[in-house]
Amino acid sequence: MMRQYELVDRVRRYNPQADEVALNRAYVYAMKAHGAQKRASGDPYFSHPLEVAAILTDMKVDDATIVAAVLHDTIEDTDSTREEIDKLFGSDIGRLVDGLTKLKKLDLVSKRAAQAENFRKLLLAVVEDVRVLLVKLADRLHNMRTLHFVAPDKRARIAEETLDIYAPLAGRMGMQRMRDELDDLAFRHLMPDAYTMIAARLDDLHRKNGKIIVTIEKELTSELAARGINAKVAGRQKQPYSVWRKMERKSIAFEQLSDIFGFRVIVEEVDDCYRVVGVVHTKWAVVPGRFKDYISTPKENDYQSIHTTVVGPGRQRAELQVRTVVMHDIARNGIAAHALYKEGVIKGKESLTNESRSYQWLRRTVALLAEGATPEEFLEHTKLELFHDQVFCFTPNGRLIALPRGATPVDFAYAVHTDVGHSAVGAKINGRHAPLLSELQNGDEVEIARAEGQTPPAVWEGLVMTGKARLAIRRATRDALRAQYAALGRQIVTRAFERAGKTFAEDKLKSALPRLARTTIEDVLAAVGRGEMFSGDAVRAVYPEFMEERKPIVPRARGEAGWFGMKKAASLVFKIPGSGKPNQNSIPIHGSHGDLPVRFAPNGGAVPGDRIVGILTPGEGITIYPIQSPDLIAFDEEPERWLDVRWDIEESRHELFPARLLITAINEPGTLGTVATVIGDHAANIDNIVIKPLSADFREMTIDVEVNDLKHLNTIISRLRARPVVSKVERVNG
Repeated sequence: MMRQYELVDRVRRYNPQADEVALNRAYVYAMKAHGAQKRASGDPYFSHPLEVAAILTDMKVDDATIVAAVLHDTIEDTDSTREEIDKLFGSDIGRLVDGLTKLKKLDLVSKRAAQAENFRKLLLAVVEDVRVLLVKLADRLHNMRTLHFVAPDKRARIAEETLDIYAPLAGRMGMQRMRDELDDLAFRHLMPDAYTMIAARLDDLHRKNGKIIVTIEKELTSELAARGINAKVAGRQKQPYSVWRKMERKSIAFEQLSDIFGFRVIVEEVDDCYRVVGVVHTKWAVVPGRFKDYISTPKENDYQSIHTTVVGPGRQRAELQVRTVVMHDIARNGIAAHALYKEGVIKGKESLTNESRSYQWLRRTVALLAEGATPEEFLEHTKLELFHDQVFCFTPNGRLIALPRGATPVDFAYAVHTDVGHSAVGAKINGRHAPLLSELQNGDEVEIARAEGQTPPAVWEGLVMTGKARLAIRRATRDALRAQYAALGRQIVTRAFERAGKTFAEDKLKSALPRLARTTIEDVLAAVGRGEMFSGDAVRAVYPEFMEERKPIVPRARGEAGWFGMKKAASLVFKIPGSGKPNQNSIPIHGSHGDLPVRFAPNGGAVPGDRIVGILTPGEGITIYPIQSPDLIAFDEEPERWLDVRWDIEESRHELFPARLLITAINEPGTLGTVATVIGDHAANIDNIVIKPLSADFREMTIDVEVNDLKHLNTIISRLRARPVVSKVERVNG
């Protein structure tokens, strides 16, 4: 177990001005607070916060973070209070410890809602002070190092949680060294057989190629020194989890991996990085397509380096990473190192931005909370942002847009601005027209064509790669659907007031909102449109004395034929469109893609020219039935769901409508082709066919077709009846 004097010595090595008194006071306080508590390993519990603090000294963090690490479990696991911590150590440290305490009960792989809510709390605390994240990750790292002492079921949960959340978050914050260790520790516990196999193969490969690695190190160091470049060259080997992930992602065997070994070249100046590349490319053959310049174009987590792959001695492929000392420190410690350079604790020759890109990303992510995302949506968005390699694309004016690999112009449009994404209708990639769902490549210039007033198709949600795009599309389609329900509800409520002999007025309905348990008029209208509230309730909320005099629908008698019985029943409720003059007060139906949520009867559909009835279906809008459909009898006892509707289709609108045909045909070769040809020749579409035998000579075909209107459908029926192979054709209405 680490001793107090050892911890103080580690801090003083990088910060001679460290507040030793505060460190000692935190040590004594925490040791007394934890008392005789034990860890699963049997060690005194107090050993854990000391080890967490020791991990943080490798990142060279400030005294307050070290003190918070020593105290981080006191409020959660002892009788200590926030007030006591504030009094003894100051409000800054108290706030850090309190932030960590709130996160202590995370259960990120149990119930999804709890996982999402707790993760949201984590990022909210981190965005207020990034040191919370540093302590949390160090806490998780030490827990992973001692995970073998934990019960197997709990061990698997913690390892999965680490691989799912903590390791990617460390990587997104640029803390690659910590991410690598978290990944490998989790991999070891979750897939021990795979870990053992890959680790053994790596050890065997290292024994075989050890001399080649040393040779390349010496040759490269000598070559650079001869050119006056002071550089430190070190060989490195991929970690087991990194190897396994690449094998899984590319579906390749271990023997097919070409970059297991690599070399890191550390220099003093940025100019030296490009000089090193010139030397390397002159000495060894370059592997095409493997050069990446992350110095001129840094990654979103502040990573900067030049990557190139060459064919070195023994025809061995080797990846080289070339970077400066400062870049190397930031690549290993990420946001922790960035803060130290910015504050002048460590002197670096490169100028740094006012705020790291990784922290800017974190702020943007948390800003989505203000946009009303649910915890589950927030977690989904963040996970999408955590797990990806990147491609870098440009706008026509040169703005750089970083996106996950596999991203599309739709992702690009939403990355530029949400309004650009919503209005995107086309794209040009490198000056050429391309589909909006094309996969983007590094260096692509993307231009988005826009049309105002568009709503993104709901199908885009499952095809985009970024959390921002997915969340925006989901919200836009949800808002559009709500607007449709509200528009439908407005028409229904307006007609309900007219039947009551009243005039619908929003101000009167607004005053009645408390009686309807709704906060806005739109809430009421949307609820009526969704079928969650009856229109009569809205009328009675404004006029309590109103009594609706609708008569119940009279069920059709068994002996009544055709659609006359249903027509008679329906006419008791409202005037049927088409029976005499059209009822202009009825709800106009513009089609399935109009401004109202409309669908058609599931067993036969409806087409323009049919006399139609609307049935309000909760959560689905209006279902349109032909008046002759026997399915309508199911709604006899629910008169409040019947709506007075009429067709209102523009002549210029080219939309097909569903209908169902029942055909009896001769069972001989070519019969189905004949039927399909008749339907196709008349510009109708076949949506589905079901064929069943009636006898050895006849087959029954149930065909769902899509037609323009009733005239179009009747023409097809008459043409089918004229074919010799067709015995009988009739339309199905439920």
